Amino acid sequence: MQKTLKAPVLFKGVGLHSGAPANLTVRPAAPNHGIIFRRTDIRLGDSEIPAQWDRVNRTPLCTMLENAAGTRVSTIEHLMAALAGCGIHNALIEIDGPEVPILDGSSAPFVRAFLECGLRAQSAPIRALEILRPVEVRAGDAVARLEPSRVMEIAFAIDFEDQAIGSQTKHLTMENGTFVRELCDCRTFCRQADVDAMQAQGLALGGVPGENAVVFDGDAVVSPGGLRRTDEPVRHKMLDALGDLALAGGPVLGLYTGTRSGHNLTNTLLRAVFDDPANYRFVDCTAAQAARLPGAGVHLDEIPQVA
Repeated sequence: MQKTLKAPVLFKGVGLHSGAPANLTVRPAAPNHGIIFRRTDIRLGDSEIPAQWDRVNRTPLCTMLENAAGTRVSTIEHLMAALAGCGIHNALIEIDGPEVPILDGSSAPFVRAFLECGLRAQSAPIRALEILRPVEVRAGDAVARLEPSRVMEIAFAIDFEDQAIGSQTKHLTMENGTFVRELCDCRTFCRQADVDAMQAQGLALGGVPGENAVVFDGDAVVSPGGLRRTDEPVRHKMLDALGDLALAGGPVLGLYTGTRSGHNLTNTLLRAVFDDPANYRFVDCTAAQAARLPGAGVHLDEIPQVA
């Protein structure tokens, strides 16, 4: 059955790109409500934005949602990954600014707070998106692909010139708490040259190396404290992919493969999937299917201690 939180959960922090402070409250919601953002600082016009693939305003550095009235909320991917990874299907997310707080740059603070709060089952079955045939999109040397699988799987490959990152690959089946154990603590990352370029453009104003991002420069990890995992970058890309795929309207039963892909290409992939009804179907999950979804079997003590 679908799940929501037992009580509201509050977060406070700054936006990674804007540097603006934000207060965010994730509230329980009714069955079939889905995930909806509400901008509490907007008094006139439509302040609600459904967390759906067709509401994405594609930007290169994060995932941004925008409704028909032009109301926006950005950098939602780590929060969406935490909701999906904990098996939270219904929530109203109130936020008093345009960007979700970055916290430590991973999903772990969200996951910890959700699991400490606790979840409650609801009176409606989980609806999952079942991929029926392979769909692939490309942009230069970047590739994103979804193909049929009885469970949700994520495979990712990255390749950076910086020796401290290099080439990394990983493939995980997202069941039995895998997200909480293997991915939720992995932080957003970038190269020092990218940081300099973004800040020159008035972006990444809330980024603090070691505190909410991992920064690389050639063969060096600039961030104090170093890495949480030797392959933290590719794991974070998988975390991002889970968050972006959560905009499909339900858990995905399929294998996602990303090669040098990012937020934009994953959204392009979802649009390609939904372009043809032969690519997918929504199914009410059986108990056996639900037991294999990312949020099944998660436990608070499985969050890595480093986070």
